[in-house]
Amino acid sequence: MRQTILLLFLVQIPTLILAVTPSPGCTTQLASGSSSLTRGITNHTTTINSKQRTYLVNIPQSYTGSSVFPARLIFTLHAAGGNSSMVRDGVGGYLPWYGLPSEEEKLAGKNPGIIYVAPDGLDRGWANRGGEDTVFITAIARDLKNEYCVDEDLVFSVGFSYGASMSYALACASSLGTDEVLRFRAVAVQSGGNMSGCVTGDGLGPRPVALYGQHGVDGDLNLGMARRIRDQFVETNGCRKVEGGEEVVLGTGGHVKRVYQGCREDLPVTWVEYDGGHTPRPVDKGTNGSTWAAEETWGFLNQFG
Repeated sequence: MRQTILLLFLVQIPTLILAVTPSPGCTTQLASGSSSLTRGITNHTTTINSKQRTYLVNIPQSYTGSSVFPARLIFTLHAAGGNSSMVRDGVGGYLPWYGLPSEEEKLAGKNPGIIYVAPDGLDRGWANRGGEDTVFITAIARDLKNEYCVDEDLVFSVGFSYGASMSYALACASSLGTDEVLRFRAVAVQSGGNMSGCVTGDGLGPRPVALYGQHGVDGDLNLGMARRIRDQFVETNGCRKVEGGEEVVLGTGGHVKRVYQGCREDLPVTWVEYDGGHTPRPVDKGTNGSTWAAEETWGFLNQFG
């Protein structure tokens, strides 16, 4: 028996503000043009805290550098033991770039103007000691914003397991637009925890960042820890707390989705729990074997523009 339940705790879904804030690269490309820029997937190396760090960047072939429609910037973070190539190629349990955008948009030939980044964690993980991984990702973002035309208001991070924990850490460290720390519009935390920490620099707790989260209830990482992270965002984003109602019935093989009510404008929280274990590609029993995770994640991120 398939169990797929959508719990909507919204009286009315607000219209999100689709502000466009062009990055410095928009001005640069307006003057020089975009014809000389490299498109496709390229390898990059940088040095952070005297350590060599590597990452992949995927620039869409249709990228124009338009300051009217700047590109979105999405970080896709691998799990423990993974690397950027696995995210790129869709091996080891991943879909390529976590399946973003949805297959329907790819087949329709639409291009949402997305620059993907797949960084490599130290020792194939995201311990984020002393915030060094946050500094690494911030440096990548700053370089890309200076070279390419990116919407400063449309920067996201998606990750599974350790990568989800790092996405949570980035949300904690996210600034409100200062040059010191990267500002994220939303993060997608798939089966994560707090292994990468939650360092804000001022002790004020997690920043108000939109959250999509999903977690298994049978063999996944600690469910209580995941729910506590969710509840942090619910409180920080001003959403209305709801007791109970999100539990999946074990053995049904389905998933339950909750969209929280009363969140501050532009700071939604969506939470999905599923009858399954630790996987980036959960599947409902009785379906054709395709995961719903990519569609749900993309649907959440795509609402911002």
